Amino acid sequence: MAEQADQPIVTAAILVIGDEILSGRTKDKNIGYIAEYLTAIGIDVREVRIVSDDEDDIVAAVNALRERYTHVFTTGGIGPTHDDITADSVARALGVPIDIDPRAKALLLERIPADQLNEARLRMARIPEGAELIANSVSKAPGFSIKNVHVMAGVPTIMQAMLDALAPTLATGTKMLSRSIPAGLKEGDVAAPLGQLQKDFPDVSMGSYPGFQEGVGFTTTLVLRSRDEARLDQATAAVEAMLTAARAGTRVDP
Repeated sequence: MAEQADQPIVTAAILVIGDEILSGRTKDKNIGYIAEYLTAIGIDVREVRIVSDDEDDIVAAVNALRERYTHVFTTGGIGPTHDDITADSVARALGVPIDIDPRAKALLLERIPADQLNEARLRMARIPEGAELIANSVSKAPGFSIKNVHVMAGVPTIMQAMLDALAPTLATGTKMLSRSIPAGLKEGDVAAPLGQLQKDFPDVSMGSYPGFQEGVGFTTTLVLRSRDEARLDQATAAVEAMLTAARAGTRVDP
């Protein structure tokens, strides 16, 4: 989709880390939340990856994604157990040392008594050198940002708190606007004329999403997206006219 030169485009990737996600034992609840949140503040999610608790795989994914996108958001792998290796992997990917961060340790001590801050719990205070902490209002153990990589917890409530704390610091762009139009027709009935309208409006993304409603049958919702509200309005009017004609069974000239 073509973009106007004066409209900054800020992009992102989401990197989900954890064997439990890949095995299906844990169902991911973060991808959709993050994508919707970022879209609302003007950041386009362009890619999602899920990798295992393997340092080489995490390093490779972080390095690939951070070179390609404005932001990389990771979830998972920053807890107290032996397989929580995200912080170490990110440090290695960026080529910086990692050690217990006094700021992070102080935050842990706000919640954990000093005599219970054992070696395992101290793992949550290991932060790559040069990183900024991401506040965690739920359990205090922080995430961190280093360059364009933002490392957050995998537990949804904690991740959401971290994202709220992080969002005001993020570079954002022009927000993507959208219109949802119930077609009242099957997808195959609108595919050809919709394809022609997409050619007429190359700067407006047009998607077709089929569904099924009990008592109605197969249905379709058309979703139009653009950063230019005037063009979005024009495209919406054209699509609605196309649908009116299609419902009436009349031929729609390209």
